[in-house]
Amino acid sequence: MIRLHEVAKEYPRAGLALSHISFAVRKGEFVFLTGPSGSGKTTILKMLYMGERPSSGEVLVSGVSSRTAGGRQISQLRRRLGIVFQDFRLLEDRTAEANVRFALEVIGVPKSVIGAKVNRALTQVGLVSKATSYPRELSGGEQQRVAIARALVNDPFVLLADEPTGNLDERATRGVFQLLRDINASGTAVIMATHDLDLVRRSEYRTIELNHGRIVFDSAESAPSAQSAEGGGKAHMRTPTDW
Repeated sequence: MIRLHEVAKEYPRAGLALSHISFAVRKGEFVFLTGPSGSGKTTILKMLYMGERPSSGEVLVSGVSSRTAGGRQISQLRRRLGIVFQDFRLLEDRTAEANVRFALEVIGVPKSVIGAKVNRALTQVGLVSKATSYPRELSGGEQQRVAIARALVNDPFVLLADEPTGNLDERATRGVFQLLRDINASGTAVIMATHDLDLVRRSEYRTIELNHGRIVFDSAESAPSAQSAEGGGKAHMRTPTDW
């Protein structure tokens, strides 16, 4: 489903951001990307939605190659991805419902089906009762749930989450993480970049640890039998490094 092969990324001023990155993510898998700030987590996520192209190597996402994909193919791919950011990125002048609806309107989904899709997404994140609330009227955790509903509304095959709990308190973090677990249990792959080592340690999901733009640990490689088990997505792993 997703494969990176010998991917490197170098920026003219900042220098080398990624080097020799190779890994694959299977359908329905849950993967943590961990590592200190500047280790390359966000750059990898940008590669997956083709917001960045590698300087060398190849990123392959659902048959779309970073080497050959044009603008139209990338646009079509992004319609099949869900993307969640740390800072929510909600439209402040629109209600929760309107924020989710907007994600469908901009890609031309027929109006006749938008209402049902929006209601289903808000139900999935437990916010139907907040549909008419504006972002300023919602807690941080609720705002992130709206952002997740927006990412889910078009039934993505993978959810890319960049520090989705980074701006949340402990209780909201637990709620959002449980929601991501539920989404994964329903069959959607989740790739989550996070600094939260406690969150990683309390779960058994596959962990890819980065440092200075390189993979220094992949729990799938340390326990391949767990990855081949029915249902995928989990592996016994060591404790992640303290940074």
